[in-house]
Amino acid sequence: MKEYGFIRVGAIVPKLYLANPLENAKEIVKMLIKADQNDVNIVTTPELALTGYTCGDLFLNDELLTNAETALKLILEETKKLDLISIIGMPLRLNNQLINAAVVISKGKILGAIPKTYIPNYGEFYEKRWFSSSKDLKETKTTLLDQELIISPNILFRDKAMKEITFAVEICEDLWAVTPPSNNHCLYGATIIFNLSSSNEVIGKNEYRHNLVAMQSAKTISSYVYCSSGLMESSSDLVFSGAAIIYENGTELSHNKLFNLESNLIYSDIDVLKLVSDRRKNSSYMGKVTTKDYYIIDISVKDKIKELKRVYQQYPFVPLNEEKRKARMLEILDLASFALARRLLHLKNSKCVIGMSGGLDSTLAFLITLRALKKLNRSPKDIIAVTMPGFGTTNRTYQNAIDLIKIHGATLKEVDIKEACLLHMKDINLPFDDRSITYENLQARERTQILMDIANMEKGIVIGTGNLSELALGWCTYNGDHMSMYAVNSSIPKTLVRHLVEFCKDQSRGKQREILKDILDTPISPELLPKDSSGNIIQKTESSIGPYILHDFFLYHFLRYGVSIKKLYFLAKITFKDSFSNDELKKWLIVFIKRFTTSQFKRNCFPDGIKVGSVSLSPRGDFRMPSDIDTNYEEFLKEL
Repeated sequence: MKEYGFIRVGAIVPKLYLANPLENAKEIVKMLIKADQNDVNIVTTPELALTGYTCGDLFLNDELLTNAETALKLILEETKKLDLISIIGMPLRLNNQLINAAVVISKGKILGAIPKTYIPNYGEFYEKRWFSSSKDLKETKTTLLDQELIISPNILFRDKAMKEITFAVEICEDLWAVTPPSNNHCLYGATIIFNLSSSNEVIGKNEYRHNLVAMQSAKTISSYVYCSSGLMESSSDLVFSGAAIIYENGTELSHNKLFNLESNLIYSDIDVLKLVSDRRKNSSYMGKVTTKDYYIIDISVKDKIKELKRVYQQYPFVPLNEEKRKARMLEILDLASFALARRLLHLKNSKCVIGMSGGLDSTLAFLITLRALKKLNRSPKDIIAVTMPGFGTTNRTYQNAIDLIKIHGATLKEVDIKEACLLHMKDINLPFDDRSITYENLQARERTQILMDIANMEKGIVIGTGNLSELALGWCTYNGDHMSMYAVNSSIPKTLVRHLVEFCKDQSRGKQREILKDILDTPISPELLPKDSSGNIIQKTESSIGPYILHDFFLYHFLRYGVSIKKLYFLAKITFKDSFSNDELKKWLIVFIKRFTTSQFKRNCFPDGIKVGSVSLSPRGDFRMPSDIDTNYEEFLKEL
């Protein structure tokens, strides 16, 4: 798992024995053993976990501080055989100062200590009564339990074998500060941030806490592990909930149930290579905002995960949550339709010409165009919807296209392309019984020529219907359906096209709902080969190039995060283990890579089109690649 960038991080909220370090140590040891048994690589406890956060003036008592050191010694001894890096919250004596610290340990060794920087002294917090800030440290080296160590807020713990696995630590209020230390930690290479906290619970704070951690992990493009003190802290004036949460780049991976009476552990598998890939695309990570001296401490993170616990979505472009999915569908429709409306305003409200096939893509383009005209208070008659029956057009798709156009009051034009195609075949000496790619493409180009000419006649623009998946796979005829004057679907993958049409169906009633339902139930096909004897579609796209559910999964992870082919295959295996065999996944992955890497020439001259998501193939914006890269597919096969 480690070769793919996966490590398992965790947070322990131990049952607290307030001001009793030895009992706390025993409880922490029990939970550290549990974490190790669950293949956790790095785990943290809350702030001041060895004593409790609410000890008050007992922090000035030497006996408590000595007992805390003795408790740490017990933990070191009891966990020295575990393949685990642990972060323990405790008070540390340092000359004339008392430090609220996070002590990092592994296999009986103290690796380093991180002092808290921002010491709160407002509201219910008055830590300055006892603790000094890291800003007031007089030295950065100390001795603890006869071990020499560095104590500094600027420590990066970096894996010797995979430098992308680098973590840093901040403590509670540090996150709430205007400029959290983790900002710099991440700029200097940390991909994982651990926060030892002691955050009391009040109305609305849990939601705010989640938002704060989500935003910090997104802003720093990191994995953020937050762990706060539990219910057994003093309840004299406050109550603590023991919140533990793990986020990765703004996405929640795990959280615990609040107000546990017993110790609890959460963990999740994070993908550091995914984080690093995102950072390389972000110019903010290409320089240093401030100059700071960092200590680099080498660590050894064992490759111990036996089975990935992380779940990947089969439809990465589509939210799983129904309410979020509905909101996302509406947002995409608004983005696309407002973009088209803006283009039409620039063109002095020209008409829109769309080729209607009765398939998903032209249906979505038509619905988006309807919304754009509605926003401009224009009549649907300004849509010139052209149906162009060919050799493979079935009555089902033809009738759905006609009905959809009529029910919305758009202007219908019908141009049968069969006679023109036969004449063209004669002109170029293509046998009438030929069924090659030439036979297919000449139909697509004939349709495009018709649309372009009608657009000239009507002083309009051709609205493109091609989607992101087709563009990625090169599944479009060069200078045929590949070309338009504005491509509203160009950054919408096929699986998302289907969900958008389904959303529109669910918002519809009566005849329109029936039409959209039948369009959704129709096999995906360019209908360029003659239909069968019963008049049904014989040419099915997914039989030729593979399932779009796989290609969109490949596209998302390959383009969004730049994963290797080997890792892409691994992710597909665990995600589609119940749907496709390994041989099927390998077969269609090879198809995807071959088609993607040889189709850039089509993308390089693709028309303008709105970007709606994080993945786009626009040659002017998001993706630039030579058309003639040297690709050896045998190497891909070897890697797989």
